[in-house]
Amino acid sequence: MANEDKFKKVISHAKEYGFIFSSSEIYEGLNAVYDYAQNGVELKNNIREYWWRSMVYMNQNIVGIDAAILMHPTTWKASGHVDAFNDPLIDNKDSKKRYRADVLIEEYCEKLNKKTQKEIDKAQKRFGDDFDEEKFVSTNTRVLKYKSQQKEILKRLARSLEAEDLADLKTLIEELEIADPETGSKNWSEVRQFNLMFGTKLGATAESTTDLYLRPETAQGIFVNFSNIQKTGRMKIPFGIAQSGKAFRNEIVARQFIFRMREFEQMEMQFFVRPGEEMKWYEYWKETRLKWHLSLELGKENFRFHEHENLAHYANAATDIEFNYPFGFKELEGIHSRTDFDLKAHEKYSGKKLQFFDPELNKSYVPYVVETSIGLDRMFLAIFCNSLKNEILKDGSSRVVLRLPAILAPTKAAILPLVKKDGLPEIAQEIVTDLQWDYNIKYDDKDAIGRRYRRQDAVGTPFCITIDHQTKEDQSVTIRYRDTMKQERIAISEISEKIKNSISYRAWLE
Repeated sequence: MANEDKFKKVISHAKEYGFIFSSSEIYEGLNAVYDYAQNGVELKNNIREYWWRSMVYMNQNIVGIDAAILMHPTTWKASGHVDAFNDPLIDNKDSKKRYRADVLIEEYCEKLNKKTQKEIDKAQKRFGDDFDEEKFVSTNTRVLKYKSQQKEILKRLARSLEAEDLADLKTLIEELEIADPETGSKNWSEVRQFNLMFGTKLGATAESTTDLYLRPETAQGIFVNFSNIQKTGRMKIPFGIAQSGKAFRNEIVARQFIFRMREFEQMEMQFFVRPGEEMKWYEYWKETRLKWHLSLELGKENFRFHEHENLAHYANAATDIEFNYPFGFKELEGIHSRTDFDLKAHEKYSGKKLQFFDPELNKSYVPYVVETSIGLDRMFLAIFCNSLKNEILKDGSSRVVLRLPAILAPTKAAILPLVKKDGLPEIAQEIVTDLQWDYNIKYDDKDAIGRRYRRQDAVGTPFCITIDHQTKEDQSVTIRYRDTMKQERIAISEISEKIKNSISYRAWLE
């Protein structure tokens, strides 16, 4: 219940402080579609920039593109999306709610994980410093039972999905006595496949229209541009192509706020390698991407790898980096070894060669691909959930603070004249005019200074700069730090350097 309450507070805070609104809210909104508001768009842009700089600027063999959302329809036949981009859905006959059958089973397994962790926590508390977790996990009968049960369920799930055995998915749900999460009903329909792509049409008249799809992923825009990028950029294997952009999926069971939406944004990189070297690079990108997440100080304990039992038709290895959201560990980023499936498929359907001539091997080949794919909206949600804190202060009062990494904060500093007279607003405006060339700065002179501090805490502003009467005498200001609430006196000329040091990409990424 505590986690459920926390998630409700996250959603409420996101709206109240101008981060996320329901789309077209005045018309009662559109389910699972959201708008990023004035603070949300800044945070989202900063996350994207942090990823782009680390992926493109910090790797001389990775370049970026921005491919179109609309693509030739044969693209999606070649990629397998027309025939295989489906979710197994199941309806509860009593509640009339629809769910993904595989997600229901995975959530059951996550409950087994929590039971395992509960046993470990109890033992840790009982034995204290003498506790040997590794020995306990390998010998405790309850833990072994939970782990064995989970392993068997996931193996069976993988087999059923691979064989498209929808009847066995329903049987498994019934055997595990999985109930509707909202009503507890176990009256389930048959499992059916549902294609997730949005269709649209291109053309001026009904007679001349062409059926198209809104892209369900950004990766194919990279693959169809492989030769263009390789030749014009004179790229040598191994090299990568990165892209950030919108994708669209007709999610029937979209839920959990912005975690699963119908219109969302991906940040993907396809890394082209020699055949036979894909597993080396797969392990490299697993390690590299986890380090990127940890650089934002979100807590190592909040991340874990989840290796796939059921592989997509294009992959020979796949793992997810999962984050511990208030609703449990869920996929944040996928790392996949896609083999040469995509380029070979596009070769076949287009009739164009998508190969690389390797001068070291003196031969041409279709490269293998290692993919890193992160949901920008899911990253936003992970950072937002982790940052939102309700703190009890020494004097017994409380404050709500959004402890965003400074480099991602929408506003870097708030400039606050102590009073709206005596020339203080004019000095404050001069500081704003100087700083806004380099940073997103906000001016605020409404309400008492304490209330203004709390407002900035709630939107994650790292610094508050107060201009008072002493400023007129010695050109100094009071700088207040969001996380510690400590204040110190610095010269106006030092403000920019103070902000710059806190948001240096070198400091955060190195």
